[in-house]
Amino acid sequence: MYNYCTLFDSNYLTRGLAMYESLRKHSDSFHLYIFAFDDRSYKLLNKLDLEFTTIISLKEFEDDDLLKVKPTRTTAEYCWTCTPSVIKYCIEKYNLESCTYLDADLYFYSDPSILIEEMEKEKRSVLITEHRYTPEYDQSATSGIYCVQFMTFKNDKNGLTVLNWWRNACLDWCYARFEDGKFGDQKYLDDWPQRFEGIHVLKNPGGGVAPWNVQQYDIHNMKFLGNDFKLIFYHFHQLKFVEKGKIDLGSYKLSQDVIKLLYVPYILHLEAIMKKLIGLGETYDYHGTAKIKKDFKTVLRYIKRYIKGIYYIYDINKIKEL
Repeated sequence: MYNYCTLFDSNYLTRGLAMYESLRKHSDSFHLYIFAFDDRSYKLLNKLDLEFTTIISLKEFEDDDLLKVKPTRTTAEYCWTCTPSVIKYCIEKYNLESCTYLDADLYFYSDPSILIEEMEKEKRSVLITEHRYTPEYDQSATSGIYCVQFMTFKNDKNGLTVLNWWRNACLDWCYARFEDGKFGDQKYLDDWPQRFEGIHVLKNPGGGVAPWNVQQYDIHNMKFLGNDFKLIFYHFHQLKFVEKGKIDLGSYKLSQDVIKLLYVPYILHLEAIMKKLIGLGETYDYHGTAKIKKDFKTVLRYIKRYIKGIYYIYDINKIKEL
């Protein structure tokens, strides 16, 4: 049995459900602990009665330390602050041997247990994944060498030492800005292989494929830098629904193969989940559709993307034609 945990609110619900359904499709033995970060998502997730899950409300989860810092953080910053705490909660509350944190916008194409087994074979206690940046997108200095997207912690001395240190660090400082060598919950990971015992950095190139590194992959032929690989999961970072029935794929260069083979099926899955929810009588926009800001900086950013040929904003109704 492999234990996973994730967190999201109702504005990320279709992504969270897509991640769960992809995990269920490819994993034979798992349990997913879902932390519902608002009442609407908590009620609906319980209504859906998902197999192999435990739904946890904020009321159940939040402790005095988290509630103390909550007013000082934005919604996103508070989610980041809570990441080590949700892992710690699962391990301690349910007496788990290990727990793997998953970002809600991951999507699985193979059983991720192979990634955890890689750590176990090395007899390590913590698994972290590199961003593996394509050189032109290298943001290691400001966003971190490693990505908080897929992380495993074992319930042993080394694993808990790292987890407790990370939780305390995030309680102390976790903001969406680069400051004094820190950024959110993520830059804290940079020196873990040197600071702590038992850290394993994922080697399998099939885990952690994302828009900032997919340029190094031949998705059509399943090659990574010329070598064969099996896709385990893709991180749909920056994908967002925007007004007037459109979807923005983000600001990284994506090949037509990547868009057709990864993004189009994913978007169709999100749309299918939304239709299912509407069929249940739900009228809320669980995609979290956002308005495109009209301020000068935002408009300029979109113009620069257009000039660079990465203006990936599509009409959702026409996405099947790609």
